[in-house]
Amino acid sequence: MTNSFITTPDGVELFYKDWGPRDAQPIVFHHGWPLSSDDWDTQMLYFHSQGYRVIAHDRRGHGRSTQVSDGHDMEHYVADIAALTEKLNLRNAVHIGHSTGGGEAAAYVARRGNGRVAKLIMLAAVPPIMVKTDSYPDGLPMEVFDGLRAQLAANRSKFYDDLASGPFYGFNRPDAVVDTALARNWWRQGMMGGAKAHYDGIKAFSETDFTDDLKAISVPTLIVHGDDDQIVPIGNSAHLSAKLVSGAELKVYPGYPHGLMTVHADIINPDMLAFIRS
Repeated sequence: MTNSFITTPDGVELFYKDWGPRDAQPIVFHHGWPLSSDDWDTQMLYFHSQGYRVIAHDRRGHGRSTQVSDGHDMEHYVADIAALTEKLNLRNAVHIGHSTGGGEAAAYVARRGNGRVAKLIMLAAVPPIMVKTDSYPDGLPMEVFDGLRAQLAANRSKFYDDLASGPFYGFNRPDAVVDTALARNWWRQGMMGGAKAHYDGIKAFSETDFTDDLKAISVPTLIVHGDDDQIVPIGNSAHLSAKLVSGAELKVYPGYPHGLMTVHADIINPDMLAFIRS
C-alpha cells in the first residue's frame, strides 16, 4: 500500500492512494463534495480483498491535496484525473464516482478516457445537471445553491455537521438511527479541505451540464441511486442520465439515501462487483 502525490501540469499536488497488485485490474474512485478519498475506505478495502488494484485521490482543494485558490471547476477536475491515470499508466480501468465524483468520472470517461476505461459506475451522481435551466426545467432553483454558499461562508463547520447528521445519510428521517461516528468522519473530511475550493465547487457540481458527456460515453455503465436521496433528487439525475448514456443499466434502491454506498455497503459493494465481473 502506498500513499503519494502527483503534481499536475499547473502545479497542484494531488494526494492519492494506490493499493494492490500493479498487474491487477484498476478501480479508480472519485469522491463527492466536500469529502476526500477517505470516503471510499469501505469500498477500497472490499475491492482490494477481491484482488483489484484500488486507487483514490483527494480532489484539488480537498483532503490532503493543495488548497489552491483557483481551478475548482469540472475542466480542471477532469484534467487532474487524466494526469493521475497517465502517471500511473492505468488501462482497462473501472471508474466509480459518487455525487460530484460521479460527474467527474463521467466527464473523464467521455473526454479523456479513450483507450483507458473498461466500465463506469455512477452512484447518486449529479449529472446531467442539478440547477434548473431551459433544457432541464425540473432542476433545482439557483436559490438552493446560493443558500449552500451562504451557509458555508457563514459557518462551514456547523453547515457540514448539519449535512452529515441530517439529510446526507437520511439520519433526519423518522425512526432513523444516527451513526454519530459516521457523521463525525464526514465532518472531519470536509474540514480537512479548503473553504475556497468547497465554495467554488458548489458551482462546479450544480451548474456543469454533462449532457454531451453522457451521450459520448460508450463503455458499459451502471447508474445507481436511492429513491430517498435528499441531496441529489433521483428524478433530476439518475432517471435522466440513464436515458442519455447508451445501454446504461439503472439500479434504484428503495429508501436509500444519498450516502448509500456507506450506510448500505453490504448491499452496494457486491452489486458493483457483480457488474464489474459481468
